[in-house]
Amino acid sequence: MLHENDALRELYQEVILDHNKSPHNFGRLDHPTHEADGFNPLCGDHLHLTLDVRNGVIQDVRFEGEGCAISKASASIMTDELKGKSVDEAEKLFAAFQTSVTADVDADEDPLLGKLNVIGGVREFPVRIKCATLAMHTAKNALHGMGVATTENS
Repeated sequence: MLHENDALRELYQEVILDHNKSPHNFGRLDHPTHEADGFNPLCGDHLHLTLDVRNGVIQDVRFEGEGCAISKASASIMTDELKGKSVDEAEKLFAAFQTSVTADVDADEDPLLGKLNVIGGVREFPVRIKCATLAMHTAKNALHGMGVATTENS
């Protein structure tokens, strides 16, 4: 019989594998208002993120690139969560996500994160935090018109 934490961990792993196999919002917007590249030199993850931001609201967001399952799932879930949010709400989401992945292993889920809480389990594997946060750093760079996001500067 599975312990409650083991069952939850197994469910989270399943969600990550599903998003890796069939990522949401995969591709490139034809006419983005914002875009940036992200690179994790530690394991070779790279992505290109395009956003359509109008009147301070993220209308659409897409990503493309290659990476590990955690990197791809994080980008897939993050793009889902960003759609329809204001830039200010996105900034709060980024801060909450960074806190979540670096919190104590037994930290509670943050309701602000929605489905991104699934990725929070990466805190148990510190070497994978950079994989999980690549999409977030890239989205922040895109929204602020900054250069390439690299996990080595984070």
